[in-house]
Amino acid sequence: MGAVMGTFSSLQTKQRRPSKDIAWWYYQYQRDKIEDELEMTMVCHRPEGLEQLEAQTNFTKRELQVLYRGFKNECPSGVVNEETFKQIYAQFFPHGDASMYAHYLFHTFDTTQTGSVKFEDFVTALSILLRGTVHEKLRWTFNLYDINKDGYINKEEMMDIVKAIYDMMGKYTYPVLKEDTPRQHVDVFFQKMDKNKDGIVTLDEFLESCQEDDNIMRSLQLFQNVM
Repeated sequence: MGAVMGTFSSLQTKQRRPSKDIAWWYYQYQRDKIEDELEMTMVCHRPEGLEQLEAQTNFTKRELQVLYRGFKNECPSGVVNEETFKQIYAQFFPHGDASMYAHYLFHTFDTTQTGSVKFEDFVTALSILLRGTVHEKLRWTFNLYDINKDGYINKEEMMDIVKAIYDMMGKYTYPVLKEDTPRQHVDVFFQKMDKNKDGIVTLDEFLESCQEDDNIMRSLQLFQNVM
């Protein structure tokens, strides 16, 4: 490669020969083509066109390129499975146990329930959580709490998510939490959300409760901070 570049550089100081220039550019084209083919043999999944993702998300094309580069560094195959997702997530919370929260988060990212998360899945969720409207963020959060995906949240599901968040934050939370703190929080929030007292929270109840109660909204910020 150095020899080729040296030859090309020397051509700039001499009378230009079109045939030489064409040969160099053809070499560049072939080299890039070979690199792309090698990459294709290593990557199992390539994302949709960046233009399409740009239209579907709140990210610019440049931001998508940066995000994809980072995603591919962590997941060279182009997809991430749950075990790898847990390992990556655990690095950000070394003082706690992030495994259960990562489990719930992974299955919310995995919208097609295939057992793997593609770049498109990841960046679509990230777009909502970082730059979506309040309504979009709340709908996504509802889906996280709806563990069994039946369209409702029961108290056990809410407790599972809240406990997973506290476990992930670990013993270094301040002030130090009592063991029954997650249960107390869930009891209060669920009572407020379950407006018709039927033991389940619908999406409409969730949206209405969150948007009319500042305490609930502030508590939900904890989720976005650990995202």
